[in-house]
Amino acid sequence: MVVFAGQGDARRSMALLWRATGAGDARAVPGPKPALSVDAIVAAGIEIADADDMGALSMRAVGARLGRTAMALYTYVPSKAELVDLMHDRVLAELPADYPTADGWRPAITAWAGDTWAFYLRHPWVLQISQARPVLGPGEYRQLETVVRILRATGLEPTALRRVIGVLFQFVRATARVAAEARRAAPETGVPDEEWWSGRSALLAEVAPDFAERFPALAALEAGAADRAGEGGEDGAEPADAAVPYLENEARETFLAGLTLILDGIDTSVAKEAGGRASVEIVR
Repeated sequence: MVVFAGQGDARRSMALLWRATGAGDARAVPGPKPALSVDAIVAAGIEIADADDMGALSMRAVGARLGRTAMALYTYVPSKAELVDLMHDRVLAELPADYPTADGWRPAITAWAGDTWAFYLRHPWVLQISQARPVLGPGEYRQLETVVRILRATGLEPTALRRVIGVLFQFVRATARVAAEARRAAPETGVPDEEWWSGRSALLAEVAPDFAERFPALAALEAGAADRAGEGGEDGAEPADAAVPYLENEARETFLAGLTLILDGIDTSVAKEAGGRASVEIVR
C-alpha cells in the first residue's frame, strides 16, 4: 500500500502543518465531552495507524476513537488527506534534533541512522507514505536540518552533500521496510519464518537437485556464508537475536553492513575532495 502525501487542499494543509502547535485549535463543543483539537485528532490517527496500519485509518475511525462522529472532525481537519500529512509530520518530532559531533561526523550520523531505523519499526505505517512528494512540514525539515548539520562537517561541496544525504535517507528507509515487513509476515500469514524457510528449502532441493550446477556463484556464496556462520560469524558482526524473526535479523545485519559501506564511501569522497583542493592550491 502506497499513500501519497499532499493530496488535500494545499493552502489548508500547509497552514495546519505550520501552525503553532496546540495554539488556537481547540473549540468549545456543547455537552460534557472535552473540546476537540487538531492535536487530539492527529494523535488519535497516529494511534490507529500504529496499532492497525494505514488501511485502518479513516475519519470515521478517528472520530470513533475520540467519541465523536467523522463530521465533527472536519471543522479541524478538512479530510483524511490533510490528516495523513499532519500525522507524518507530527510523528517525525520523536526523532532527536541534535547529535553531538565532538567525536566527528561519523559517530553522529551512525547514531542518527540507528535512531531513524528504530523509528520506522515503531511506526511502520510511515514507510507506506511515498517520498516522491514530501509533506513539506516543520517536522520533515527539522529531520533534514539535523542531517545537514552533521554532514556539513565533512566539507563536501553542496551538490555532493545533497546526493549523500539522499542515499542515506533512502538506504535507511529501504532496509527498515524489509524489517517491518518481516515482523508482519508470520502474524499475517500464520506461518513462522523458520517453518516457511525449512519447508521451501526442502522443496527447492527436491525440484531443483542441480541447483548448484545451475547457479554456481550463488551456491558458492551460500556455502561460504554457512562456513563462516559455523565458525562464529563474520568479524565484528553482532549475534542474531533468537527472539527476532529471521528476515528481520537479516535486514538488520544488512543495515549495519550497508551503513558501514556508505560511511566508508563518504570518507573516501571527503579525502578525494580534500586532495583535489590541495592540488589546486599547489598549482596556484
